[in-house]
Amino acid sequence: MKAQERVAEFFAEHDLEGEPAYQILDLASEVGELAKDVNDSTDYGASPEALDVKTDELGDALFALLAVAESLDVDADEALDEALAKYRTRIEETGDPGSGE
Repeated sequence: MKAQERVAEFFAEHDLEGEPAYQILDLASEVGELAKDVNDSTDYGASPEALDVKTDELGDALFALLAVAESLDVDADEALDEALAKYRTRIEETGDPGSGE
């Protein structure tokens, strides 16, 4: 079973259906918690070798992202395939995966 399907089942089982805008705000909050882990563990980047990201926080962000995809009726695997294709094209054309913006 795909991860997105597991999240959808969890939402249905626990009656957690929500509006996409709320779920996007939750995603931003979860990513913020990851950033806090990075700031705390690396002394705001002064000691990058000390990076310590908690697995459960990464899982929370992944859960929130998959919930957003589900609420928008977007297949997360297809969205990832599109993103990978975009980055491959950029690398082939410019040698860099960044958008240059």
